[in-house]
Amino acid sequence: MARSSSTEPARDLSSALRTLFERELAAVRREVDAYARDDQLWQSVPGMSNVGGTLVLHLAGNLQHFLGTRLGRTGYVRNRDAEFSRRNVSRPELIAEIDAAGEAIKAGLAALTDAQLVDDYPELIADRTVTIGQYLMHLSTHLAFHLGQIDYHRRVVTGSNQGVGAVRTSELSSARPIARARSV
Repeated sequence: MARSSSTEPARDLSSALRTLFERELAAVRREVDAYARDDQLWQSVPGMSNVGGTLVLHLAGNLQHFLGTRLGRTGYVRNRDAEFSRRNVSRPELIAEIDAAGEAIKAGLAALTDAQLVDDYPELIADRTVTIGQYLMHLSTHLAFHLGQIDYHRRVVTGSNQGVGAVRTSELSSARPIARARSV
């Protein structure tokens, strides 16, 4: 397999993780924008325990705490109960929370070197010690998991089958077009 010749490839795990976090968070924002009406973000659906707005608040709080506070020392104080109990938060406020989560990602990852990824994460997780690198991968998959739930919720409440281009391969930092031979 050919080696990447891109000028900005994901050269290290921290960079690759940042790309994934930023890509998925941008897709969460596109999902919020794709709801036809603000009230649909809070519309309950039988069989789904969380609505789109709740999942956005949860993801934003999760990222601001685990990346911003614990790694980037941003000072954010999480209220996990409020992530699940608040209702009818406006779309602009949800977008502001997404933006704050983006800043937390930058702060948390900027504070790390790849060598630190094998260190223990600075907080017990479910009464366990885990490495920073593995926990960051967990947080990235957690974000993608809930992104899928938001997408499904939005499609159900809006009746739209249109996607928002979530998890686009083209948004990976090592993605590059290939030259195709022209037919004569």
